[in-house]
Amino acid sequence: MPLAQVPDLVPVLPELFLALVVMALLMFGVFQKGGRDEINVNAFRVISWMAVVALALTPLLVVALSGGRLIGFGGLFVSDAFSVFCKVLVLIGSAATLIMAQGYLERHEMARFEYPVLVVFATLGMLMMISANDLISLYLGLEMQSLSLYVIAAFRRDDTRSTEAGLKYFVLGALASGMFLYGASLIYGFAGTTNFDALAKLFGHGSEHEAGLGVVFGIVFILAALAFKVSAVPFHMWTPDVYEGAPTPVTAFFAVAPKIAALALFMRVMVGPFGDLVAQWQQIIVFVSVASMVLGAFAAINQRNIKRMMAYSSIGHVGYALIGLAVGNEAGIRGVLIYLAIYLFMNLGTFGCILAMRRNGLMVENIDELAGTGKSHPMLAAAMTVFMFSMAGIPPLAGFFGKLYVFLSAIEAELYGLAVIGVLTSVVGAFYYLRIIRIMYFDDAAEPLDKPEREIGIVVTLSGLFILLFFIVPGPLVTRAAAAAASLFAG
Repeated sequence: MPLAQVPDLVPVLPELFLALVVMALLMFGVFQKGGRDEINVNAFRVISWMAVVALALTPLLVVALSGGRLIGFGGLFVSDAFSVFCKVLVLIGSAATLIMAQGYLERHEMARFEYPVLVVFATLGMLMMISANDLISLYLGLEMQSLSLYVIAAFRRDDTRSTEAGLKYFVLGALASGMFLYGASLIYGFAGTTNFDALAKLFGHGSEHEAGLGVVFGIVFILAALAFKVSAVPFHMWTPDVYEGAPTPVTAFFAVAPKIAALALFMRVMVGPFGDLVAQWQQIIVFVSVASMVLGAFAAINQRNIKRMMAYSSIGHVGYALIGLAVGNEAGIRGVLIYLAIYLFMNLGTFGCILAMRRNGLMVENIDELAGTGKSHPMLAAAMTVFMFSMAGIPPLAGFFGKLYVFLSAIEAELYGLAVIGVLTSVVGAFYYLRIIRIMYFDDAAEPLDKPEREIGIVVTLSGLFILLFFIVPGPLVTRAAAAAASLFAG
């Protein structure tokens, strides 16, 4: 390789490192003892912890190689403060969910080495999505992530619900991919390029080139595909079934890392190449945001399965995050980034508590089964209370500040209706979060739950401390989010 091409690889080194890790773990797992259909628990444990270590080391590499705006692969790949911020969140989410998954997979005879390999492979696709600087590289990252997610959604092969979840996700995901490709082809046909920098110049202020009807249609199709990936209304139909049917650790993974990566991709695409066309796409984002908040708030009220309730909760949270994107300026994007960081820890803690809901070794998913947890497992109940209050947006917990920054950006942009609807749906959403707390502390005790595993306890404790203590030192996160938002607009 010529020396002149070496700097071109510098921004891509974290992704190359993860790609090498995936191949090494795959080869290591294949050559372990045991046939194709046998489960080697020791190999699974070793590969899982190797994957966790790799995912924990990658953020250090991402941060170490950050510095200004770096372009790789001839303009297909970009590394900036925005991508660094989002990649660190994704890697934390992937590593934490992989740690929490180990006990569950071993108990349910699913401890196959392919699981951590697929999680790392999906994470690699997410990192590529976040740093995509071209519609083609974006699609490659998107499919690399999606193909891995389809498999792990159906990872429990002997369970009908898991198989159904994987099949639904695959069929609807293929539809979303087709919509994205059609939108990208329209953009290329009418603009003559798929590169984000070139598109930004083509449609920027002062440019003689106006966005025609074909470009607007292309943007609409791309918006629809990305709305599917973040499970925003009206493209949310897969989310409740997949969340309920997939194994609980897989649901936890879906709720954090892919969601954050898809929202980061949403911001990259809308603000980067189409930032100056905000008048064309703002109304669509406003509609999607309002619809997601309303449906997420009201549809979760009657849910009795806690994973299905969390699915509708995640739809509502996507609606809140999209408020910042609808604003379309630095303050709005900063609000979304702060919201995503807080959302990550709220969901890690909540799903840690859900994974701890076991009775006689069997998972408990019904919300009513939490009755009496406040007496039998006071620490677990206290942690769940913190996360539920935070999701409801009750001060001084971190969830309140996440919504505050997003709502303030909408008010500053004079999108008062959007902010008011956000506040009202938060009040409605508080009902089903507070119901869980009532059941834990005031309903008659059922048979007590099993003792949580140590790994889950560590993740829940750290997440709870972040949620509880965020208001004391919010500065570092807010400063980094502001720098990340500024870099997105500077590009």
